[in-house]
Amino acid sequence: MNAHSRTSATSSTPLRALHSLDGLWQFRHESDGDWREAKVPAHWQSCFEDLAVSFGSATYRRTFALPTGWGDREIAICFGAVSDLAIVSINGTEIGRHEGGYLPFEFVIPAGLLKADNTVEVVAVLPDAHRKEHDTDFAEIPHGKQSWYGPQGGIWQSVRLEARDSRHIVSLRLDPVWPEGRLEIKAGLTTDVTGLLRIDITGPDNASIFSGTLPVGGTTLDHAVQFDAVQAWSPDRPNLYTIRATLIVDSREIDSRQEAFGFRRFEAKDGFLHLNGQPLYLRAALDQDYYPDGFGAPPSLDLLEDQLRKAKAMGLNCLRCHIKVPDPRYYEVADRLGMLIWTEIPNIETFTPASARRLRTTMEGILARDRNHPSIVIWTLINEDWGTRLRESAEQRQWISDMVDWLRTEDPQRLVVDNSACFPNVHVKTDINDYHFYRTAVDRREEWDTLCREFAGNADWTFSTENEAVRTRKEPLILSEFGVWGLPDPALLRDETGRDPWWMAYGATWADGAALPQGIEARFRELGLGQVFGTVGQFIEQVQWYQYMNLKYEIEVIRSHAPIGGYVITEFTDVHWEGNGLMDMARNPRPFAQALPAVNSDIVIAPGASRHAVHGGDEVPFDIKVSTGGDTLPEGSRLTWEFGAERGEVALPPVTPMQVHDARIVPVAVPASASEIRKASFSLVAPDGTVLSRNSENIAVYGKRDALAPIRFASDNDDISERLTALGHLSVARGEADVFVTHDLDAGRVEAIHSGERVLQIVDKEPGRLRDDLAPRDGPMSIEIDPGAGGMISGPYFSFPGYNLVNRHKSIWRGDWVGNFSWLRRDGAFAHVPGGPLFDLSFTDVVPLQVMSGFRPWEFQGRVHAGVVIGWVHKPAAFIIEKRLGRGKLVATTFRLNQQAPDADPLATALYDGLLVLARRQ
Repeated sequence: MNAHSRTSATSSTPLRALHSLDGLWQFRHESDGDWREAKVPAHWQSCFEDLAVSFGSATYRRTFALPTGWGDREIAICFGAVSDLAIVSINGTEIGRHEGGYLPFEFVIPAGLLKADNTVEVVAVLPDAHRKEHDTDFAEIPHGKQSWYGPQGGIWQSVRLEARDSRHIVSLRLDPVWPEGRLEIKAGLTTDVTGLLRIDITGPDNASIFSGTLPVGGTTLDHAVQFDAVQAWSPDRPNLYTIRATLIVDSREIDSRQEAFGFRRFEAKDGFLHLNGQPLYLRAALDQDYYPDGFGAPPSLDLLEDQLRKAKAMGLNCLRCHIKVPDPRYYEVADRLGMLIWTEIPNIETFTPASARRLRTTMEGILARDRNHPSIVIWTLINEDWGTRLRESAEQRQWISDMVDWLRTEDPQRLVVDNSACFPNVHVKTDINDYHFYRTAVDRREEWDTLCREFAGNADWTFSTENEAVRTRKEPLILSEFGVWGLPDPALLRDETGRDPWWMAYGATWADGAALPQGIEARFRELGLGQVFGTVGQFIEQVQWYQYMNLKYEIEVIRSHAPIGGYVITEFTDVHWEGNGLMDMARNPRPFAQALPAVNSDIVIAPGASRHAVHGGDEVPFDIKVSTGGDTLPEGSRLTWEFGAERGEVALPPVTPMQVHDARIVPVAVPASASEIRKASFSLVAPDGTVLSRNSENIAVYGKRDALAPIRFASDNDDISERLTALGHLSVARGEADVFVTHDLDAGRVEAIHSGERVLQIVDKEPGRLRDDLAPRDGPMSIEIDPGAGGMISGPYFSFPGYNLVNRHKSIWRGDWVGNFSWLRRDGAFAHVPGGPLFDLSFTDVVPLQVMSGFRPWEFQGRVHAGVVIGWVHKPAAFIIEKRLGRGKLVATTFRLNQQAPDADPLATALYDGLLVLARRQ
């Protein structure tokens, strides 16, 4: 027996009486010997630290007394959701089973089972990877991000008893049609009924706008109500209507049901999304729907309301509820406060006939429970090909195509995404051409720019080219996942006793270990990063602003391409170790929350600075893009700007929605006595003086190098010699040089260092050792383990300087997803480089593509002048090292300093100057 209750009654009335069974239940996991107490509703993992990552079977039980006056009515036990299989018994007799961990179900309790005092027992089963007696495993059930953040089993939504007439309303499907003002009603009844159904409808102001009585004869009733005029629902004006249906038999009211609904039309038209006939620019965030305790059950209605208000304040108009069916209150709040919701089926891991049926059944249950919510505007069937293999299987491509057709027919009021795709998977048939890609702007700016440009051009790589694919090339383009890591402040997440959240001990199996939060402060201290950033709190704040700098740039590039109709930021809140949220798990907003609307609004100014580092006196071109999103730019608007002492304005033409207008300005960076970060400010002003949008851009303006004494150098590389000479340094014979500059390091040069030479190595070689000669071997051994004379090649530590050279590409140091936090000390030899210590956009042309690794933690306290840590301060590596040997020393760097003509990039010049000073320094 497996029953869905399509929607839940919203309140206790004289026609239905409710009795809550929420509270403390006796609980015993299969691994327990004794019973203990668990809170309901809650996942059992959230109740017991020793079960935080447990699968398996658990038994819940409690007693209840039947309320007075219920004896002559049908009594059902109703569950909001139980993960994943529920076996329900009353007084020792099983009354039903339900499979599916996200949706409501109910069982009518046979009257003969009930007594004055009763015991209910629920066995909740969350399978692991073993196929057990229930003939399924975790891979074949819809489970969503439980595969990332841990299992969630048990009774996690409310439980109640319900007393009612056996003849009652089981469903109320509402299809409001805008702008026609027609409400199509389909009521479902439990049994053949002959009687009347009274319909009462109130408007957004709670005034009655319709009341009528309809004859009922059977198990369904279809009817349409026509209104002269209706108020549309939207995020800005969440106008909600209320319908109450009352079932009347023999002149007696025997049941009623109440639902909220809204009139709106959401559609794809002319290559863009439209809401209520107007273009809509989607500004969304990915919401994984996890809460401060680390699990997926919301603690309160207040929290749901608070987080949604914060989302709106940050400029968001949509949340993409990610591969999870949320608590129904989530949608109720979105309906009431105004937020678009993009909802997805929780994914499976293995596609089989059984798991395909479960996906279809889950979507049917979602429609039954949630289809009346006006906030829900998009459905996604599969995320990133998880659980399917659409590139490889024609059968699965046909399955997803058939699912899209079915869902479009079943729910024509929403758009359907087949597979929300990322490289290398694709779309087959979809209403929206959405795609995911992650890059950090500092480290991979050129790649980000290229991907956005190709995506805006309706790139071929987003769609399958197989026979099952159907593409119109009119599907709206939505960049539905991108983002950059920051980190939450651990101090804000600890409880009143100072304990870390339980999930901070997990994450070591992700991102090559870089996702483990626990111990971040100890690693920070061990690496001496206080010398670079100050306190841990100061480091966290700088990392969060680094997150914003990257997000800001990436959104500006997206907005520079008119064909792209929206985006989804990853993500709304941090989840466990995944630290890329706009808020942490406790719903503390990032410090940039108030700054985000500058780029996360309809009308946005994208400054388009082609250079973020200039000399004083240089021109600073800004190829400005004014993007209107879903708004318009009225005739007579103007763009005002200010950069240092210069200011001006540009008259703008009227601009219609979803367009981008170009405006180029070329101010001059007035020379300054010292290098500095200078802000360029921009405002869009309407004819009446209203400021429509503001934005700014930071430019590093470099002062003159008059105070720098030329360094006497020698080099074995003509290009290096010419470059340093052009920068004003003195090329001399090797015996007269203060610094020898080279790309190469071998035994001879190491011996020269030992004898007193100071060497600057501009690393330009394949990964491996920093040296170009052969590494020594461990041995002798009779068996050749590595190619050569036998034995193993020894580790880098045993030959100076003792470090490895690693390509960032295809390694954890690439930084496309888990954050790379790259830094340069701005003291000593590099005190003249403005900003920092984290890299900013001025570093994009010199940012290293290789790291030096293999350091002991203490070496970061003096030897490493520029470096990087990954995620929660893991995988420390260096970009600049200083190491002494004998009477000399080596300075080595992986910065790319020779990408442009000498002194074309003032940052490259400043780094060269600092490296030479560092190498010469005693």
